[in-house]
Amino acid sequence: MCTEVSLNSKMTMESKTWMFPTVLVCLYGFFCSIRPSEPFLTPYLLGPDKNLTERQVYNEIYPVWTYSYLVLLLPVFLATDYLRYKPVIILQGISFIITWFMLLYAQGVLAIQFLEFTYGFVTATEIAYYSYIYSVVDVDKYQQVTSYCRSATLIGFTVGSIIGQMMVSLGNWSLFSLNVVTLICVSIAFVISWFLPMPKKSLFFHQKIKQGISLQDGFVEAVESNMPLNGDAKYTDSTQVEQRHSEGFLDALRNLWLDFQQCYSSGPLLSWSVWWALATCGYLQILNYAQGLWEDVLPSQTSPIYNGIVEAVSTMLGAVAAFAVGFIKISWNVWGELALAMFSLIIAAAMYIMDTSKNIWVCYASYVAFRCLYMLLITIATFCIAANLSVERYALVFGVNTFIALLLQTLLTLIVADSSVLGLDIYTQFLIYATYFAAIAVIFFISGICKVVKQRHQQETSDET
Repeated sequence: MCTEVSLNSKMTMESKTWMFPTVLVCLYGFFCSIRPSEPFLTPYLLGPDKNLTERQVYNEIYPVWTYSYLVLLLPVFLATDYLRYKPVIILQGISFIITWFMLLYAQGVLAIQFLEFTYGFVTATEIAYYSYIYSVVDVDKYQQVTSYCRSATLIGFTVGSIIGQMMVSLGNWSLFSLNVVTLICVSIAFVISWFLPMPKKSLFFHQKIKQGISLQDGFVEAVESNMPLNGDAKYTDSTQVEQRHSEGFLDALRNLWLDFQQCYSSGPLLSWSVWWALATCGYLQILNYAQGLWEDVLPSQTSPIYNGIVEAVSTMLGAVAAFAVGFIKISWNVWGELALAMFSLIIAAAMYIMDTSKNIWVCYASYVAFRCLYMLLITIATFCIAANLSVERYALVFGVNTFIALLLQTLLTLIVADSSVLGLDIYTQFLIYATYFAAIAVIFFISGICKVVKQRHQQETSDET
């Protein structure tokens, strides 16, 4: 009887241990995602509040976000783990407040460019939000808490978009007032961040060690030994294990490099990672400039706009599409690249329609289709990559893929959008983005056909023998 009571008490204690930080981090993610003004950012900058020109916004201001995101991502990625997440989350909250305070009161191109830099820090530090929870809960809770954190941000963004649309369409609120509401929400998130428990470990630099083996690694090595990608990566010598989990900064960097080499030596992982980087580059670029295209098709100064509801609908349908992936029964190792090619071609068609149509509702529909397809495909790519990796290696691959995507986006922005190079108008830009996704479709169609033919040939050979 005493044993049963003791067991129940232990289970209650463990439940409280993981539930408290999970609830707090989800509340933080929810409130910092409630940004009613974000779907109306371009109309706000072009409107009477800031009185900027299209060329200033598209070709001088927006590119700064891309450049700052790229420059900050790698040092923030390392600092996040080294500082154990919470300090970086607090810094993200401060950056949110600075960004929206400046959005309210800053004037002129230079000030708004600095605002874009601070927002680049906000997006670069998202890795802290998504990684924090892994340092304060046990491994068997990873899948559960990941879904909670993702859902919190999706729900927050959807709620924010709907609130923004209702304030504009029904309440006739000014775009300035939307930014005030956003500032209040991100300030609440900042206050919540101070109450997050400080982690005692992190994925790379501060791993807990017990008898030469990290607590987390006991699970990881047991799983990794049965994975084709990681089957030869076991450490049998205790000295090697201790060196592997040294808290020294240089040792951690060297281990990261070794993991990087091993991860990307896998053909399937490399293929999915290439699509991830290429598609994410195009996705971020389109998200950055879609409002500009809509503003040209239907100016917000003369007509009612529905950017908020479009963002909300596209987010909800994208989440449904991502959820539906779990019920699709298909061998992604064989047919995955052909599926990527087909859907990338549909995305290219949607972008071409969005570029050539002068009907705002057609543009909205094309954008919704684009976001749904991207969320569907990125979910497939995510679990195909994660299936062969431990949590540490997944974090590394995610960081590297995102960095490559930003590097490509920086090159695309510099050539296409930046006023110092081509500085193309918004319609020509979207024609290039449509062509970009068509090129991705061709690359993966050729690769997919080669893989299917090779698979059939191997099957026929094995049947003959």
